[in-house]
Amino acid sequence: MLPDFNAVVQIVREVAREEILPRFGTLKPHQIGRKNHPGDLVTDADIYAERALSQKLMALLPGSVVVGEESCYHNKTILDRLSQDVPVWVLDPVDGTGNFTRGCERFGVIVALIRGGCIIYGCIHDPIRNITIAGEQGGGTWSDGLRLRVPESPSVPAMCGTVGTSLVRTFEGKVARLVRYSSTAQDYLALLFGDIHFALYRRLLLPWDHAAGVLLHREAGGYSAMVKGCAYRPLMNDNGILLLAPDQTSWQALLPLVTGNGTL
Repeated sequence: MLPDFNAVVQIVREVAREEILPRFGTLKPHQIGRKNHPGDLVTDADIYAERALSQKLMALLPGSVVVGEESCYHNKTILDRLSQDVPVWVLDPVDGTGNFTRGCERFGVIVALIRGGCIIYGCIHDPIRNITIAGEQGGGTWSDGLRLRVPESPSVPAMCGTVGTSLVRTFEGKVARLVRYSSTAQDYLALLFGDIHFALYRRLLLPWDHAAGVLLHREAGGYSAMVKGCAYRPLMNDNGILLLAPDQTSWQALLPLVTGNGTL
């Protein structure tokens, strides 16, 4: 029995309002920590928001478990829950923590529900703009009661998109513009609203970054796949290249920019 997804949206908004927004622009040095490298930050907002989301979402769906970005940092075996046949809430409490700590408004909350490796539900919330996009498998992508559709694609030279820093030179001059939000939550919002047309992600594709966004993009009519041809799966824990575009035709048109330059 799946939960009322309107209740999920309310929980996400509530946690953002209570645990994230009060800490935006007010963090003290002792409330900011570092994980794997100096740029990999964690704040009190990440920790307390993940804790609150975990408690509320598990209570909403009895028998469910959580895979959260911060909890996985301390215990990698938590990722094993993704392959179990139980509902799993996948959480990124503050996506774009670097932006958050600098006072940049480009951050968001990402929540997905996965069972047996299938993405059932996704939600991305922008606390600053108070924009929430949510959707479920087979049910479309919605924002404030309006069903979203990814806008039609222009030709490749007229496209705007985002790629990793190592691929900027590959794409420069071949597309109209490249942007970098430093937040996958903001990338997916931009894809869904048509502010950008494509996104390319390389290396480890962490489920809390991509599971919700891939589902929402697909349910809004977009097309995504790994560059080697298979669909994105939130169970993957190895390197890969994920490309998202407005449709399969535009995806195929973008592919030579990746494969023709030794990226694979």
